[in-house]
Amino acid sequence: MVKGTDKRPRLAVYRSSKEIYAQLIDDVSGKTLGTASSLSKNGEVFAGTKIERAFKVGKIIAEVAKGVGVESVSFDRGGYLYHGRIKSLADGARQAGLKF
Repeated sequence: MVKGTDKRPRLAVYRSSKEIYAQLIDDVSGKTLGTASSLSKNGEVFAGTKIERAFKVGKIIAEVAKGVGVESVSFDRGGYLYHGRIKSLADGARQAGLKF
């Protein structure tokens, strides 16, 4: 089981059949530090394929992490295989400067 701390929170990923969601979680204090999803705040969906949207979510969660002072995370893929949308999200986060 992957655990997160205040210095290295857990990046938890959930994917449904259409969308993908990411959370930064500090398991020690039990707080969520930030979230990102393929749905915008007003409920609209990003343009592109599911893999392209997952890449954008990875970039967004990396920006959220930088905003709260986090540079590295523990990646919790939630039991999903590391390919497709999960890999794309991780690649987007890495490209935006987040370290795993």
